[in-house]
Amino acid sequence: MKTIEVKGTARTIAERSSEQAKALKTIRQDNGVPCVLYGAGENIHFTVPAEGLRNLVYSPHIYIVDLIIDGKKINAIMKDIQFHPVKDTILHVDFYQIDESKPIVMEVPVQMEGLAEGVKAGGKLTLQMRKLKVRALYNIIPERLNVNVSHLGLGKTVKVGELSYEGLEILSAKEAVVCAVKLTRAARGAAASNS
Repeated sequence: MKTIEVKGTARTIAERSSEQAKALKTIRQDNGVPCVLYGAGENIHFTVPAEGLRNLVYSPHIYIVDLIIDGKKINAIMKDIQFHPVKDTILHVDFYQIDESKPIVMEVPVQMEGLAEGVKAGGKLTLQMRKLKVRALYNIIPERLNVNVSHLGLGKTVKVGELSYEGLEILSAKEAVVCAVKLTRAARGAAASNS
């Protein structure tokens, strides 16, 4: 898995919620993003410049994050992100500290491999789940999960329950369809003229 560096500065949390809301508003007005690091015993609240999160958030890749908070480096993963409902700016990010001996839960991108039999017959291959949720030790989690589709015929699917990867526990629903070869009008016409 790739690593990316994110630098932040620790912040204190106001005791009264009104003061806390005012502080968060000020951070966002100054182009900062409030963040929290979990899993480190006591949660660490910190701020990252919005620009410092761009390559982490707007990327098809998954990363191990080298969080540098006031000069101290911590390995983490991005756990959750909140966007503004209208402006689509980043409002808040949660990180989770990696413990090398404990499994983590992460969404991993899916990549299809091979030319499906159904596509050769005129069907259209569609990816229905771009990511699968998995649990494993962080150093076992791959950058992407490859799904071989060469055996897929017209109207056939690959479901989560049919997939397995060494060292990974797939948490996504077993009956969920990962990819499918759908019948196109051309394929229906060819099938009708052949019968």
